[in-house]
Amino acid sequence: MAMPLENHAFEPKFYSRRNPSASPFWKIVAAHYDEFERVYPERYGAKYGFYRPALRIAADKFIKCGDLREGFARVRCDDCGHDLFVSFSCKVRCFCPSCHQKRVLELSMHVREEVFDPVPHRQFVFTIPKRLRIYFRFNRELLGQLPKLAYELIREVYQAVLGRDDVVPGMVADVQTFGELAHWHPHVHAVVSDGVFTPDGMFIPLPTLAVEPFLKLWEHKVFKLLLDEGLITRETVEQMRSWQHSGFSVDKSVLIAATDSDALERLVQYIARCPFSLDRILKITPTGHVVYKAEHDSCRRFPEPASGDLRAGVNRNFQVFDPLDFLAEVTQHIPNKGEHTVRYYGFYSNKSRGMRAKTATEKNIEAVVDVEEEDTPFRKTCRSRWAAMIKKVYEVDPLKCPKCSGQMRIISFIEAKDQMDVIEKILKHCKLWVEPEERAPPKKPVTVPFESVHVPIDEFLANF
Repeated sequence: MAMPLENHAFEPKFYSRRNPSASPFWKIVAAHYDEFERVYPERYGAKYGFYRPALRIAADKFIKCGDLREGFARVRCDDCGHDLFVSFSCKVRCFCPSCHQKRVLELSMHVREEVFDPVPHRQFVFTIPKRLRIYFRFNRELLGQLPKLAYELIREVYQAVLGRDDVVPGMVADVQTFGELAHWHPHVHAVVSDGVFTPDGMFIPLPTLAVEPFLKLWEHKVFKLLLDEGLITRETVEQMRSWQHSGFSVDKSVLIAATDSDALERLVQYIARCPFSLDRILKITPTGHVVYKAEHDSCRRFPEPASGDLRAGVNRNFQVFDPLDFLAEVTQHIPNKGEHTVRYYGFYSNKSRGMRAKTATEKNIEAVVDVEEEDTPFRKTCRSRWAAMIKKVYEVDPLKCPKCSGQMRIISFIEAKDQMDVIEKILKHCKLWVEPEERAPPKKPVTVPFESVHVPIDEFLANF
C-alpha cells in the first residue's frame, strides 16, 4: 500500500558537475586507446576496414569532455553571490554517451515540434542478412542508401494502395549500425506517417496493410543496390532466395496514435540512441576485460563471429571483450565527418518543409523551419538551452542555486584555445586544478578462456 505524501521527506535536487573520468568507458579509452590505434592495422584492419581519422578525433575529444582545464562557463547566483563552473562538452556522436544523449534529446524535440504533423505514425524496422552486412561496413557510403530505399518502397506501396502517384508519406529515418552487443548490424529504423499527404497538405489515412509487399520490395531493392555496385552476383542472389529464411525482415507492428506525441518523442529517442550504454558495462575485470550485457535478458546468438572464433554460435545475453576488442566494436559505429545518420523524406523532407514555410511566410503566417542538420536556427537555440537539456535528462535544474535555491545565470565563458594560463590560475585559486595524469604503458591483452562464456553471468562475475 502506498504511503501518503505527507509521510515522505523530499530533498531538493541540485546540479553537480559530472566526472567523466570516473566512468568505466572513459578509463578504457584512456588506458587502451593508444595501444588500440597502434595494433589496429594488423589486428583489426581485415575485419573492420582501414583506420579512419574520425576515430582518433572522437577519442581525443571524448577524453577532454567535461574537463574544466579545457574551458568552462561561469554561473553565478545574484541573490547570494554563489558561483560555480560548468565544463564544456565534446559534442561527439556515437562515442560520448553524454553528448550523444544531448543530441538525441535535441532531435526528439525538433521532430516533435518542427517536423511531425499531428497524424498517426508507424515504426518500420528494415534489416538485412548477415551475409550482406560486411559490404556496408567496408563501404559506409552505402549506408546512406538504405533509408532511401526504405522510403522509396514505402512510398510505392502507399501509392499503389490508393492508386495515386501524387501523394507521399512523411518519414524520418535513422541508420543504426549496431546490435545488442555492439556488434555490426546495419539496419534502418523509420517513423512513417500511417497515411499519405496530398499536394495541398491534406492527410489520407491508410488501412492496415500486410507486411509481405514491403518485405518483397525491400529484398529486391537491396539486392539491386549491391548488384549495381558489383559487390554480389546473380548467382549469389538466386542462392539466397532459395533459402528457407532469406535473412531480410520488415517489422511494422508499432503504431502511435495522432494524439500521443509523448510516445512519438520517446520512439525517436530510442531509434537515435547511442550504439552502446554505460549501464550495460557490468564490470571491468582485474585483467581489463569488459563484461557487456545485452539490452534484453533473453539469450541471443552472437552474430558474425571473427574468423576462427571458438565462441561462434554460442547463445548468451552478454559478451566478454578484451579491452582492445571492445574499442574495435564501439568505434566502428562512429560516423565520418559529414556523414548523416538521420534523414527526412517525403512530406517531412527539408525541401518540402522549406517550401511550406516559404508559402506560410508569404501569407503572413508565422512559420520557422530548419533546412539543414548543422548550424540551423533551431540547433543554435538548442545549444543555448543546455539547462533545459540537463533538466530533462537528470531531472535537476542546473540554474538553481544549491545555497539559496535562487536563480543563477551565466556571466562569462572562458575557452582553452587562447586562455590556458588564465584557466590554470582560476582553477588553482578555486582549488579545482588537477594535474594531468601520465598514461601508463599499455598492458599486454589477455585472452579470455572459451569456457568462461558458458557459465551463468552471475557465476562468471563471481570468479573475478
